[in-house]
This record gives sequence, C-alpha cells and structure tokens, in this order.
Amino acid sequence: MFVSFFPKPKLFFISAAAWSLFAVLFWFFGGEQLGAMFGMPPAPAGQPPVLGVPVFATAPFIWFYIYYAFFVGAFYLFWRFYAPHPWQDWSILGSSLILFSTYISVQLYVAINNWRGPFFDLFQKAITTAGSVSAGELYSLFWIYVWIGMTNIMLFVITRFFVSHYIFRWRTAMNDYYMAHWQRLRHIEGASQRVQEDTMRFAATMEGLGVAFIDSAMTLIAFLPLLAALSAHVPVLPLIGEIPYSLVFAAVGWSIFGTILLMVAGIKLPGLEFKNQRVEAAYRKELVYGEDDPDRARPPTVKELFAHVRKNYFTLYFHYAYFNIIRSGFGQADAIFSSLILIPTIAAGKITMGIWQQIATAFGQVSSSFQYLVSAWPTIIELLSIYKRLRAFEATLDGEPLPDLDRHFLEKQSKGQVELA
Repeated sequence: MFVSFFPKPKLFFISAAAWSLFAVLFWFFGGEQLGAMFGMPPAPAGQPPVLGVPVFATAPFIWFYIYYAFFVGAFYLFWRFYAPHPWQDWSILGSSLILFSTYISVQLYVAINNWRGPFFDLFQKAITTAGSVSAGELYSLFWIYVWIGMTNIMLFVITRFFVSHYIFRWRTAMNDYYMAHWQRLRHIEGASQRVQEDTMRFAATMEGLGVAFIDSAMTLIAFLPLLAALSAHVPVLPLIGEIPYSLVFAAVGWSIFGTILLMVAGIKLPGLEFKNQRVEAAYRKELVYGEDDPDRARPPTVKELFAHVRKNYFTLYFHYAYFNIIRSGFGQADAIFSSLILIPTIAAGKITMGIWQQIATAFGQVSSSFQYLVSAWPTIIELLSIYKRLRAFEATLDGEPLPDLDRHFLEKQSKGQVELA
C-alpha cells in the first residue's frame, strides 16, 4: 500500500514528520524573523492586519513561500539521492504541493476571521447609533469578503483537481506493484477484488481522509496562536475560573473529551466492517462460480451464505445505532459549547460584537481540528477494513503469516467448505 508509492515508507514518514516539526518550530522560534535579513520582516505587532487577498502579496507571506520551498527542496533532494523511487516526484513534491495549497486555504479562513472584527464592529456601531455608518463603508467591507470567497473557490477547485490525480497515481502504483507479484498473491481469497476494488476504495478513502487531516493540522498551526491571543478577552471560564490561555484550554479539553467518547463508542465497528467485506466476498464468489458451474450456488449454500451477510449487517446496524446517538448528541453540544463559555464575558460587556465573532470562528476552527477523529471516525473505520484486506497481500510479500481471518478461510477452503463462519 505504501512501499509502491513512497521510498522506504517507515523511514520516509518518520523523517517527514521530524523534518516538518523542525521546520514549524524553527519558523515560530526564529525562522519568521529571519526574513528581516532579506527585507521581508514579520508584520509589526499591534498593527491592524491587511484585510483581504492583498495580504498574500505582503513581505511576510513572500518570505514564507521562500522558506517553505527551501525545506521542501532539501527534503526532496535528500530522498532523491538516498533512495530513488519511480514515484517520488508525485509522492514527495505532490504531497508538498497539497500541503502548501491546504495551508493557503486555511490562511484564507484566517483572512475572513480578520475581516470579521472590523466588519461586525462597524455593524454594531451602525445599529447602535443611527447615521454613524454609511452604506458605502459596509459595502466596501463586503467586497473584501467577496474577493476572499472567490479566491477560496478557485483554490478549492484547483486543489481537488490535483488531489484526484495524485490519488489515482497512488492507486496506479499499488496496482502495478501487486500485479508484478500476482503469482504469489492470486491464491488469496478475493485476490482479484482486492487488487481492483480495494485499491480503488483505499485511494478514494485516503483522498478524503488525507486532505481532511492535512487541513486539520494546518488549521491548528494557523488558528491556535490567534485563539491564544483572543484568550486575553476571556480570562475566566465558567466552573473553572481564571486560567491563562482560557480559550485554548477549553477548545483542547473539549475536543479530547469528544474524541475519546467517540472512539470508545465505536470500538467494535472496524472489526464488523472488515467481517462485512468478508461475508459479502464469500457470497459474491459463490454466485460467480455458479455462473459457470451448475453444481455451485445451490439454494441451501446460497441461503446459508446470505444468512451470514444478514447476521453481520444486523449486528452492524445495532452498533451504529448507539454510536450515532452519541455522535449526534456530541455534535449538538459542540454547536453551543463556545457560546456557553462566553456567556459570563458577554453579560459583563467585556467584548464587542466583532471580537465575539472572531472568538467564535477561531474556537470553532481549533475545536473541529482537534475533533478530526470524531468527524472522520466512520471513514476511518472503512479504511481500517480495507487495510485489513490488503494486509494479506503485504503479509504474503513479506513472508509473514496471513491474518487470522484469511488463514481461517484457507483452512476451510482446503476442507471443501465454502461458507464463511
């Protein structure tokens, strides 16, 4: 699944994570200020941010583009000489482009959040004092929002187009790799389905999960410092009292609670989803045999195989029922949590409408990013079931024992039993 597309996957991902962490930490602890040596200093503290799309052409952003390109180039050249791989242009440079595009997309949301402050303060002034704000002032701020939105739409379309091609290249790499070893893999139950369908589903699932994960990580990098700064307006939390970086503490604590809650509630689902693939495959395989062999797919056999399908689906429906109750309940609570903790501050009149809008947006972005597992858990369950099926290929190629269910199937097949217990 990974060695076909990435060079030395274990070492590659460890080195990518370490290099990325170093780049991010160095940026926050000196790299950003380093741009001043080249005439591209950070934005002065306390100065109002540049509103709208023009912010992406300012000196701090230009320095970031150079900084990012340097670290990507160094990482790419290292792997190009250390462990050349036929797909490294897509797996390294393609991944870097997706990361960059996602970061810019997140910065567009930061730009919208920066716009909310002056717009809603102006809005509050307009509805508080009649005639104090002209329609032209409000329209001018609306145009800034329109340009941000149009830029975001264009970036989204281009990114999704590229990601789709990126993922299909990954599927192509897996397909070529498995077919090169087909003679060793063909004896595994449902081998043809695993090469054709499971690689397709793996690629499609990774497209959604991968982009969502990158977006969550980039959102945290962009919005956590902003939420920390906004915490100065909310020094006290209900039931807890005064605490430094109160909003960061509340967002992280609430998200961890939700993640653990959903993981515990859905702990049985990956195994059931995997078994569902197995019983469906056994049923489908017997029907395929029955197309050419009149002695196969007899009513008693088909009835028994379909009974296994029915039993697994009904078990899956039961576990999804209480999982969805907990997931939906947490979603409803999450929608009002940030407003709930702001009630004492709002009642005391310590924040303006613009600041409240900025806090609500930043809190929601950070909270939803930390809740990546909550929102993506059903898709992660599906990916785990696909991974378990393709894991039989990996085990065969690595000379390891087959997973228990695959070994169990081969034992039953050798005894002439077609059903799947």
